[in-house]
Amino acid sequence: MTENLLKPGERLDDLQRNGLHIIQHPQAFRFGMDAVLLADFTRLRPRERVADMGTGTGILPLLLSQKQPDARFEAFEIQPEMADMARRSVVLNGLEERIRVHAADMRAACELIGRESMHAVVCNPPYGKQGGTLTNEAASLLLARHETDCTIQDVTAACAAVLRTHGRLSMVFPAARLLELLDAMRQSRLEPKRIRMVCARVDRAPYLALVEAMKNAKPGLLWMPPLIVYHQDGSETDELRHIYHQAVSYTHLTLPTNREV
Repeated sequence: MTENLLKPGERLDDLQRNGLHIIQHPQAFRFGMDAVLLADFTRLRPRERVADMGTGTGILPLLLSQKQPDARFEAFEIQPEMADMARRSVVLNGLEERIRVHAADMRAACELIGRESMHAVVCNPPYGKQGGTLTNEAASLLLARHETDCTIQDVTAACAAVLRTHGRLSMVFPAARLLELLDAMRQSRLEPKRIRMVCARVDRAPYLALVEAMKNAKPGLLWMPPLIVYHQDGSETDELRHIYHQAVSYTHLTLPTNREV
């Protein structure tokens, strides 16, 4: 069966999570540490409906399917070849009943799954700012890494449109653009509730921000301790190793009640 799902040049990578595997192509966009950190940061309740805006290879719904075994996922990917790869990874892992992959623009999500229909949304958007310096990357990599087709305001608006009131959006974004993200979230009636900065080393400035926002919520922000990726000698910290190999950290953080939001 595996051979029938792989196309020429593609490879099968072991996610080290309950036998999960993912199909990737060395010359196309591949998931990185940011996706793993976002999956760890994201909080889900049982039986929730979750949308992934810009799923790429499908890494987030695959990882989150193990974090909350009865959640269901709607994954959107604008690039047809990437959506096809993600869909084949879903079939490979026997998750067709829980993860649906749509080869569609996230801005069309409401038409496909309904407005205000999701309990949670996750998103690992392109990091490169629109109008910034572009490289000679392949078109698929350019779309995945740069805001060539949509802005961060477009992204937060699309996420907010499918979220129900008090639904949660979890995102990862460059630390240098954190204020832009927070501003875009608030413009879309998404109130930032949790932020965790990611630092390569304890003496380095943050390079990533993990942010959770809640739709139509009251102000109130929790700054979490920073996540340090490497020790001074370059070895992985215990927490990073735990995230990669034990799937979920910070599970003691409970979701707020409606009275608190």
